[in-house]
Amino acid sequence: MPAIATDGQLLHQAQAYLKSQYGEDTVRMEILRNEVEDGHGTLIVECTVRIGGSHSNWRKTFTFKNGEVTSMTWRHLG
Repeated sequence: MPAIATDGQLLHQAQAYLKSQYGEDTVRMEILRNEVEDGHGTLIVECTVRIGGSHSNWRKTFTFKNGEVTSMTWRHLG
């Protein structure tokens, strides 16, 4: 990934992380705050995900290091 990633690239990586780590399909994802610079920092989103036919809403914070998602925290919104 280039040092300066677009919002679209960051969203794509966040969605891929959710799919690979949790089996979640992203229905909707909106950036609330992008603090990723030079491949490091946090991306805060609100999203709707689907798993096993059920939908749920979340606020998730993805941590990026060297242009890759390394961890995530979340809060269920209902």
